[in-house]
Parts: sequence; C-alpha cells; structure tokens
Amino acid sequence: MPYIGNTAANRFVAPEATTRLSGNGSATAFTLEHSVGSDEDILVSVDGVIQEPSVAYAVSNGTTLTFTAAPSNGTNNIFVCYLFRTVGTVSHPSNNALTATSGTFTGAFTSLGIDDNADATAITIDSSENVGIGETSSLGKLHVKSGDSGASSVSGNANELVVESADYTGITILGENEASIMFGDNEDPDVGRIVYFHGTNTMSFMTNANNAMHIDSTGAVTKPKQPAFSVHKDGTNVTNLSVGDHTLTWSAERFDQNDDFDLTNNRFVAPVTGKYFLQIHVRFMEIDVTATSYFLSLNTSNKDYNFIIDPRFGDADPSFYSIGFSVLADMDASDTVNIIFSQGGGDAQTDIDGRNNYTWFSGHLVC
Repeated sequence: MPYIGNTAANRFVAPEATTRLSGNGSATAFTLEHSVGSDEDILVSVDGVIQEPSVAYAVSNGTTLTFTAAPSNGTNNIFVCYLFRTVGTVSHPSNNALTATSGTFTGAFTSLGIDDNADATAITIDSSENVGIGETSSLGKLHVKSGDSGASSVSGNANELVVESADYTGITILGENEASIMFGDNEDPDVGRIVYFHGTNTMSFMTNANNAMHIDSTGAVTKPKQPAFSVHKDGTNVTNLSVGDHTLTWSAERFDQNDDFDLTNNRFVAPVTGKYFLQIHVRFMEIDVTATSYFLSLNTSNKDYNFIIDPRFGDADPSFYSIGFSVLADMDASDTVNIIFSQGGGDAQTDIDGRNNYTWFSGHLVC
C-alpha cells in the first residue's frame, strides 16, 4: 500500500556494527560511518577506556562525533560500537493535515491559508512571542488586522492589543447576562470596570469598585458619586441678628451625594479641582430700613461672590425680603465655601426664615 510521508528506508540492511578511528592528539571531531540519533546510541572507548556520553563526547549532527578533549595519538585507538542507528527519516507532507496534542516550534511560526484566501498569512508568532492575526509584522503582543488598512507602521502608546482595519474597526463582546471590560492589578483584578447589563440594557462605569456613572436603557446618565449637595435650616428662625458679620449655619441636608458638606463647620469642601455651580437663597424678615446695607456673600477660598442691597425702601420696615443668586465658581481640591451675611448700621431686629423652602444653600460639580 502507498506510504503517508517519505518512502520508508530499506529495512533489510547489514550495516557495520563498529567503527575504528585513529586519534592524533589534537583533533576532536571525527566522522562516523552511520548516522545516529543521540549520544547514547553509541558506545565509545579511547585507548580501551569507555567514555561517558554527553560528557566526554557528543554527536552533533548525526554523523559527527565530537570529543570534549582530543583523543591521544594512535592507530585505531578509538572504538565506536553502534547500539542504535538511524536508517531513515519521515517528514509530514505539506498538503496533508497535521494533528497533534502538543508540539514545539523553533523560530517564528507562520500559518498560511487558514481562511479561504490561500495567499494570506493568517497567524504569525515571532521569536518575541508577539502574535499577528492577518498581519505578518505584529505591532503589539496581539495584533488583529482585517483587510489592507495600510497602517502597518503605525503604533499607539498601548500596543498590547492592536485592532486594525481599513474601514470600520471595532471589538465585539457577546454575552447573555453581563459583558465587562476589567481594569486592575495584582491586588485587585477588577477595581475598574465597564459593564453592560443585557437584562436591563444598561451600562455602568466603575472606578475604585464604585459605580461612578450609570446609563439607563433610555440613555439617561446619572453619576452617583458626582459632588452635589443641598442644605437648609431645621425650621427654626434666626431672630434679631446683630449688626455686623455672621456665618450662616445649616442644620440639615436634603442630600449630600458625595459627603462633601461639613455640617459641623457650615461649609462645603470641594473634593476635586473644577467648576462648581453654587446657589443661595435666604428669606429675611423684619427688615430695618434704617440700616445702610444688607450684604450676602458666597465666600470661597479663591474668590468672594457678593450681593448687596440698600434696605431703605421707605418709612416702614418691610415684613420680609428674599435674596437669592447663583455663581459658577472655580475651586481647587479642598477649597471651601460658606455663606456670610452682614448688616451695616441700623437696629438688631432682622430675622432669617428657618423654613427649608425659603432658606437653603445648594451646589454641584459641573466640570
């Protein structure tokens, strides 16, 4: 029957069982009469002394016997006995499929024609363990190329995974429940995460294992950790304020999304550098028309934002007057903001309405 692979070598041979060689005191390499597969396939003696395989000698290419030290000068003083002998070799035909459970390749590995295009290089693994799929010269540890994008010489800052295409380029992640991209280190493999929930068609962006941003199925975006606060008084009026400066105090929080408002010291503390929208509304009662000014200030570490009125509206004291204004303030991380009220002149009769729907202070990080 026909053979798969090379034609088998002649199996009925009567080879020489021994080879005798002559040393000259300087030569270390000698040619054998028959090819052998390993150092242990022959027994070698020099001047009647058996030599240790792979220590005293080695067979480098099947027919070359190389000694560690040159044998002494003598006629036929080197004796080689063939224990095993290579008769022939078998190579795999290039047009036949190869099936194996394991294997080792030396040098770069290139696979051609895995897809329908027999001229295309499907997979290349170079000596640096870089893998190219559809690309013979990988730009990263894994480089996937679709079509002729013409960008083979382009490399980005992050080149562990490079996805390249001549037209639309993308990565698809398929799943039935959750699909995620993780960011982590040896201590925490998923401290950062982008996750899509297929059941609700929502997406979350997580930082430091916290849900930093959430997009619902309608596209509405919420940021649960975005700095935002609203504080107010507890319903008790502040009565008969003295003439001069006062830091307004706050008794309760309607919300404090990132725990950045310091109720103890009646101030907001910026957690990060950015632009903050700040808004104040105060309802004053028993306005004194003999006062020269009523002054309200959003007092930040970088700048004060002021509102001032002349309360001399007429002969009678108004029963109430509200001051409200807002600003977009630049604040550095750890900067603070509190509210300052000051009355210039007049009598100590002005009150502040303590009801939370009349007197409040709020703000949030914009960008």
